[in-house]
Amino acid sequence: MGLPRTLVNINAYADGVSYLGIVSEFEQPKLAISTEEWRGGGMVGAVKLDKGVEPMEATVTFGGHEKALIRKFGTTSVEGVRLRLVGAYRADDGTPAHAVEIYVGGRFSEIDMGKDKPGDATEHKYTASLSYYRRVVDGRTEIEIDMVQGVFVVDGVDRYAEIMAILVG
Repeated sequence: MGLPRTLVNINAYADGVSYLGIVSEFEQPKLAISTEEWRGGGMVGAVKLDKGVEPMEATVTFGGHEKALIRKFGTTSVEGVRLRLVGAYRADDGTPAHAVEIYVGGRFSEIDMGKDKPGDATEHKYTASLSYYRRVVDGRTEIEIDMVQGVFVVDGVDRYAEIMAILVG
């Protein structure tokens, strides 16, 4: 019998700058395969065909006003903002904590600066449309997706390598 690993604490880095003590929340991107139904003659029913990876989006919330982050809004590069989120996950069963690192590249598509009231805590939410995603657990890359470069690695297997080999041959 085990216990779930829960997030004990996090830190965020934007272009290498640490936001320890300032980052308050990270909404990870949903990973989804884009599919399309197909039912050909003789088939009993439809199947869903793989059409690639759905667009990814992540949201990071920071306490207070961070002008360096606001200045990244409107970048013209599809990977104009690089974020690294580091989380420590632990189960209360005596097993060692896991280090989970999320690397994303994209651009801020929305900044929600919320409400400001004197004396109250202020939070700003930064939503990024992603072109790059990598999840590393205890130093091992579990998933890497690079939309522009055609990389789709899961558990050490590049599931798009065969296609890219044909294209760049």
